[in-house]
Amino acid sequence: MAVSAQSLSYAHKPSDQSLALDDVSFILPRGSRTVIVGPNGAGKSTLLQILAGKRLVNGADIRILDRDVFRDSPPGVTFLGTEWAMNPVVRGDIVVSHFLDSVGGYRHKARRDVLLDILDVDLDWHMHNISDGERRRVQLVFGLMAPYDVLLLDEVTVDLDVLVRDDLLRFLKSDSEERGATILYATHIFDGLNAFPTHIAHMSFGRLVTPPNPWPLLAGSPLSAQFGSATLYAVALQWLKEDREYRRELEKHGRKVRGARRDETVPSDSETFYKKYDYSH
Repeated sequence: MAVSAQSLSYAHKPSDQSLALDDVSFILPRGSRTVIVGPNGAGKSTLLQILAGKRLVNGADIRILDRDVFRDSPPGVTFLGTEWAMNPVVRGDIVVSHFLDSVGGYRHKARRDVLLDILDVDLDWHMHNISDGERRRVQLVFGLMAPYDVLLLDEVTVDLDVLVRDDLLRFLKSDSEERGATILYATHIFDGLNAFPTHIAHMSFGRLVTPPNPWPLLAGSPLSAQFGSATLYAVALQWLKEDREYRRELEKHGRKVRGARRDETVPSDSETFYKKYDYSH
């Protein structure tokens, strides 16, 4: 067993009426690569942050490599999230080569150099003078150059171009297969991802609607009966459509409605102002 959670519930604030995570339970074997599918706000990022020990929870049993995440923190866990690129420290005027050296890049030179080539990173870049996508590439070199046992990826490939992303996924897959490393990957981009996972899971409204299932789908399984030989993209698209339809049903029964407010009868202050002073016609 590499990663497990039992009876995991979590609210961002005690006063929240709805849970960010609602009784989530699952077990993942070592060497597995799980893609988590779900709409924005489903709880994917919160789950990965808790597994990384970044959010404290009570009343749940959460273990990585048989060690309690909070009371006996396991080594070899790497979390890569989207907030890193916005950190002012990594947006300062520092050369990429100096930055990587400052975090021990010399100790992992062989892996670092492979990643520099895969991610097409220029060691002479200045961190304050590069794009968000280029800064993301530096983050991935920084986060992946030290060998990990469990890797938690939260949308960090969204800024990468297709060629770089595909090369990175091939590296991660090979790394997982050769070293038995376990990967959980939350993403909204499914093109070209079909051959990457060993498992897929579906999260919606804080619940694990479909626990991790082997991928490709096993013959005779409920998911196989539903989707047949569909691609991961097709499965994810169907799940996301079901999530949207379910949310709209909830809106019909009192849940706060998203989208335009076409039935408002009282104009907003800005609408009143622009109608009064609009001389464009």
